[in-house]
Amino acid sequence: MADYMCGIDLSYNELSGEIPKELGNLTEIHALNLSHNHLTGAIPSEFSNLQNIESLDLSYNNFTGSIPTQLLKLTTLAVFTVAHNNLTGRTPQRSAQFATFNESSYEGNPFLCGLPLNISCTEAKEIPIYPPAPNCCEDDASFLDMEAFYISFLVAYANVVVAVVVVLWMTSNIKVTLIT
Repeated sequence: MADYMCGIDLSYNELSGEIPKELGNLTEIHALNLSHNHLTGAIPSEFSNLQNIESLDLSYNNFTGSIPTQLLKLTTLAVFTVAHNNLTGRTPQRSAQFATFNESSYEGNPFLCGLPLNISCTEAKEIPIYPPAPNCCEDDASFLDMEAFYISFLVAYANVVVAVVVVLWMTSNIKVTLIT
């Protein structure tokens, strides 16, 4: 019996940053779950070296860029999900193992197109810049209503000034009362 690790589950660990490309060297691994973290950057094309991988879950992260076409080399892949990221471009060609994956493998990537998604790649979509640049000219698009902020700031400031005056007045009256 061979002594090797058959899977790694690092889901829900609040991992951040990019995936180390060296994970592509784990050629004997059968399952890799990196879902529900804060991972960023591109999906490493080196994952195409995971020749024994059966399950690859990269969902619920912040991956950007396209899905590497090199992943089509993964012939043992039975489960694949990159859902709920910020991926762009076309889904991998629907051949071999990738012909078996349905829409749920890719959902939640608004700028990903192609089958099995119901989003045509011929439709022109504007890809946003992350983080979005603030628009100086649209008051309604602001996260914070500046007029309400200024009014509430002035009211809070006035309350602090009144409270300080009242405390000082009461303190001076107590001293006067004690002396007389």
